[in-house]
Amino acid sequence: MSRRRTLGTKKKIALLVSAATVAGGGAFVMASTSNAAPTPKSASESTVCLGLATALGNNQKFIADQKANPDAQSEARIANREAVVAEIKRKQEASGCAVGESAQDSQTAQPSQPADAAQPPAASAQPSQPAESAPAGDAGGGAAASGQQVCNGSTVTLSGEGGAPAASSNQFPAGTKLKVTNLDNNKSTTVEVTSVSGSCALLNNAAFEQVREPGKFLIRRALIEKVG
Repeated sequence: MSRRRTLGTKKKIALLVSAATVAGGGAFVMASTSNAAPTPKSASESTVCLGLATALGNNQKFIADQKANPDAQSEARIANREAVVAEIKRKQEASGCAVGESAQDSQTAQPSQPADAAQPPAASAQPSQPAESAPAGDAGGGAAASGQQVCNGSTVTLSGEGGAPAASSNQFPAGTKLKVTNLDNNKSTTVEVTSVSGSCALLNNAAFEQVREPGKFLIRRALIEKVG
């Protein structure tokens, strides 16, 4: 009788240990599942990710252009932009975006001569002043008069560069002053173009902070004016 009771007790202990092991394994599986990393968001799913992807694409395009058409300063420019690209990728990771996703800012929808269209018919009929027309491919860029709206239809994002508020552009030479207004919050900043980029107007980190909406890296509704 005592032997039978002893065996019964051992079996109960074994069953309890087995049950605890199974329960612990289930808890581990549940914990592993709950701690799984979330799927990164794409540019089409998040405005933040779209802004970062646009900034990355513009910088990558600039690097590619510099490599295709190098000059004496290209090596330094490329090194600088590669550091910017690395910083943008870190921001993509921190924001839960797909790291390395790139999208270039498209300006194909902007009118090529919005300012000339607003001129009186008499002015457009003067054949002796061909200089008033912007060069082909300028798209209202460097030839625009001071105080004139430029880059119609262009979004604005950040270049990722540090330093005092400034801009970079593929249409305006260094020294040009641009006023950028975010029409979604009516904040504006006036900055000087200091370098070349792959877009009409890119703001560095300090300038972008002056006009951005919290948590966003892209200005969809932007007013860009050449003011100097």
